[in-house]
Amino acid sequence: MTDQDVASAPDRAFQCEACGGVSAYAPGTYALRCAYCKHEQDITPVPRQVTEHPFEELAALARTSAPSRVKVYKCPGCHAVTESDTLSDTCQFCATPLVADATDAERVAPEAVLPFGIDRDQARDALAKWTGSRWFAPGELKNVTEAESFRGSYLPHWTYDAQTVTRYSGARGEHYWVQVRDSDGTAHKERRTRWHATSGTVGRFFDDVLVPASTQVPVEELDKLAPWPLRDTVPYQEEYLAGFRTLRYDVEPQSGLASAKARMAPVIRADCRRAIGGDEQRVHEVSTRYSDLTFKLVLLPVWFLTYVHAGKTWPVMVNARTGEVIGKRPYSAVKIALASVSAALLIGLVLVLMEMLRK
Repeated sequence: MTDQDVASAPDRAFQCEACGGVSAYAPGTYALRCAYCKHEQDITPVPRQVTEHPFEELAALARTSAPSRVKVYKCPGCHAVTESDTLSDTCQFCATPLVADATDAERVAPEAVLPFGIDRDQARDALAKWTGSRWFAPGELKNVTEAESFRGSYLPHWTYDAQTVTRYSGARGEHYWVQVRDSDGTAHKERRTRWHATSGTVGRFFDDVLVPASTQVPVEELDKLAPWPLRDTVPYQEEYLAGFRTLRYDVEPQSGLASAKARMAPVIRADCRRAIGGDEQRVHEVSTRYSDLTFKLVLLPVWFLTYVHAGKTWPVMVNARTGEVIGKRPYSAVKIALASVSAALLIGLVLVLMEMLRK
């Protein structure tokens, strides 16, 4: 790394207009708050709307070279140099919030951001409520209110819109009843199904199909944080990132589209079943055509927490808009054993009562 590389690093911090200190985004507001004097200054909205981009735009972008994954920050506060693979971070020496120029750091710059809606204290309250509501958790877990590590991050996600037209072929099953006799001559009715070949076309417009754009957090874990109030996104502005860590995307939009189509597939298949009708359906083949494909990169807010119990760390994530908590937690072997014994006793009591009623 040369001195020229450091000097040209497009970092940014936000100075308090009241005392000259460093400000960061205040969750739940549209303002920056000074860490020293607590003065708040409004974030001036940018004069544009959140826009969906035609997928064809990627053809031109693909001809440009990929930006480096390492960002070199020079802190405007203490002048220390920090290397990071994030879009925003804090100085490792003085904790000054640092934000990179997204147009310089990324091939596809963020289009929108969903600002943090709950602050650290509210996320801690959500953690306390979550740990306190775990039935089979150890009793001492109810007192966990402090996190060993507690950090807010923006996670990149792709959204996709698409108009789909699907041709399908299958069969419609219609139930009917026939009377049959067993080998001993006993008559009873038996349900059977008459199948009819069918085919047709269904259409559906998909809006904002969400696909995680970072592999640093498992997709199945992120999916549990949904739904996200995407209607509350605002056009991307660096101010909303100040004070938070922002991951850069490492899933390319083309790969994200393949994942989006996989998420659309069961919905389309369900549409085909509804169109087939009848009492049962079989879908043999589907062929989907996609048109009016658009995409955008949006940043979603998450509080990452790690608490310690019995010498082991337990990770938790909090949706920083809805307060939804997901994570791992310990189980109490004693409570599970007591519950099993109680269930066995209850079943035994019911069986005794049933036997008494028979007499």
